[in-house]
Amino acid sequence: MRTQDKLRTLALGLLLSITPMAASAGVAVSITIAPPELPVYVQPACPRDGYLWTPGYWAWGPDGYYWVPGVWIAPPRVGVLWTPGYWGFESGGYLWHAGYWGPHVGFYGGVNYGFGYGGVGFFGGVWAGSVFRYNTAVVSVNSTVVRNVYVDRTVINNSHIFNRTSFNGPGGVRAQPTAQEQGFMREAHVPATQNQISHEQTARADRTQLASKNGGFPGTLAMDSVNGRRFNQQGRIANGVASGRLTAGETKNLEGREANLNKTIRTDRQANGGTLTPQERQQVNARQNNLSQSIYNDKHNAANAQYGNNQVGARRAEQQQRIANGIGNGQLSAGQASKLEGKEQNINKQVAADRNANGGKLKSAQKQQINQKQNAASRAIANDRHEEKR
Repeated sequence: MRTQDKLRTLALGLLLSITPMAASAGVAVSITIAPPELPVYVQPACPRDGYLWTPGYWAWGPDGYYWVPGVWIAPPRVGVLWTPGYWGFESGGYLWHAGYWGPHVGFYGGVNYGFGYGGVGFFGGVWAGSVFRYNTAVVSVNSTVVRNVYVDRTVINNSHIFNRTSFNGPGGVRAQPTAQEQGFMREAHVPATQNQISHEQTARADRTQLASKNGGFPGTLAMDSVNGRRFNQQGRIANGVASGRLTAGETKNLEGREANLNKTIRTDRQANGGTLTPQERQQVNARQNNLSQSIYNDKHNAANAQYGNNQVGARRAEQQQRIANGIGNGQLSAGQASKLEGKEQNINKQVAADRNANGGKLKSAQKQQINQKQNAASRAIANDRHEEKR
């Protein structure tokens, strides 16, 4: 390695050691490798009134770029909006310009983050006094708890990701701040909140978020809230069940681990007056990181659910879809999902054993027996989901 390169590497390592977060303040990091493209993802519904969307972005750490999931966040005070951070190519390197809170949305490199951040300004909602009103033409909200909404479809072309480029400069977005944006940049700003800092640190500790590990397709793309990992892990599991990327056995194992973690959290909270100690939070986060890695591994291995184009297979696929829906919308707890998938796993084993014993086919009596077991499993799904009995 040339002396100049050694000095560059040493300087970068020193900078990273004293700047744990690329988004902490100002221009913090200069990298010679361009950030990956922005991944395409679905925005989770806003979980409560007053939360604002902060789009996902690629941050830089000791192991390279890692994805910080988009998340709904509580602003530091009423009336402020989030200006996202962005990467800009300057002086031979990619420099990170940190985001900030302020009365207006300033320049964020022209990067089209989507969901109201089309590259210029913000079209996802407005403050009306002390109330934030959401433009549901471009953002998703939980309509059972968020009622201050309106619809403005004229901004849709500016609010959906068509260009996935994640940086400003040569080879990326060639945008310059307008006079108005330059004025907004001179306003009084508030840096990222402690929750935002914690959110980025959590992503940094999760190996499935590293671009070098996921090829630009992170394990967790977006979250409904900071520390809402249990909710979002369930969404990833639900997607795996529905797509067939997770088998019944894999789902049973993952949901069993999730149920054990939930039990640990409840026990710890009860012992500490409803809160978790810093050490307990660290332990929970480490277990969630391990679970996140397992979800990713199971969804990307060679084992996929194969049901066959027949009546028995169609019934098995239908049951899995009902379980996936229950996991995804929260009707099924992790423990319930684990037990249900255990039933489906046993049925799948019986189907495989019966087929192996009969040259790949099922006898009429075997089909009848399997159907009876599926009826019992179906009733269990309906009971746990509180849906109409089938």
